[in-house]
Amino acid sequence: MENKQFDFVAIGDTVVDAFIRLKDAHITCKLDSSACEICMTYGSKIPFEFAKVIAGVGNSANAAVSAARLGLSSALITPLGQDDNGRLCVKTLEESGVDMSLASMQEGISTNYHYVLWFKDERTILIKHEDFKYELPAFSAPKYLYLSSLGENAFHLHAEIVSFLKQNPETKLAFQPGTFQIKVGVESLKDLYALTYVFVCNKEEAQIITGDDTQDLLTLSQKIRNLGPKIVLITDGPKGAYSYDGEELLFMPPYPDPFPPYERTGAGDAFASTFVSFLALGMTPGEALKRAPINSMSVVQKVGAQEGLLSLAELEQYLSEAPESYKIEKLS
Repeated sequence: MENKQFDFVAIGDTVVDAFIRLKDAHITCKLDSSACEICMTYGSKIPFEFAKVIAGVGNSANAAVSAARLGLSSALITPLGQDDNGRLCVKTLEESGVDMSLASMQEGISTNYHYVLWFKDERTILIKHEDFKYELPAFSAPKYLYLSSLGENAFHLHAEIVSFLKQNPETKLAFQPGTFQIKVGVESLKDLYALTYVFVCNKEEAQIITGDDTQDLLTLSQKIRNLGPKIVLITDGPKGAYSYDGEELLFMPPYPDPFPPYERTGAGDAFASTFVSFLALGMTPGEALKRAPINSMSVVQKVGAQEGLLSLAELEQYLSEAPESYKIEKLS
């Protein structure tokens, strides 16, 4: 299998998401809306609208599906339990065009299973990462390696990825850090940052990573790029996204929603993976930036992170129909 050549290899945890659509809840926020809480009556029976279980998701799994839908040969390196949920994840991802030959099915461990409390167009996720054994399998160098969320006991895997990249300099790394990777701090992953080609996070994560609570996107982008990444992408939710290559800060507005967002899970994954996929397809960063928000728009119209992911033809059709206002703005 190590001789099979892939365009896009994603690395990260895979989960089963159980969505629970709430109807009897309310949101409480601070006056400045900096922190909000979902509230339900304590000690009561809470009615819900419906539940939907979606297998084979997670930051990296979503990215692998996105790349496959856009026509790239895509594979996923991930640990799974040797259980019904693990087998369901493999089946689901293979049906989406993702090669699962590099996945690790581990006995005696349950596949990650999360509960998603879905209220209005936003979600709160109850997470539990199982204690998997992480190792990098043998595989041929792809065009892009896409790294995202891993469990806390996977820290050693980052050093293996650094070694792989040094041995295969033709492979470009895209890094979309998960909660644990942000939590351990830049110093612990400095070698990985130094070898990153595309780095993607949201504005709040950028503030944590840099230790700077500034609202200035150029400052945040410059500070992250100083850590090593060649291209920095920072998303700012429904306000749009920013790209910085060391010379120009570009702003891309969101693609207009045809309907109000239904559920926002996976919007960031869609943006990041679409940008990287179009680089792998030979487009410039500017061309990729114009296309990334389209997949995010489509994803939030569906339940879960993958149902709304578009094919190349579908995405290009949306681009051809974009309004005049949907264009890149150079900020610096």
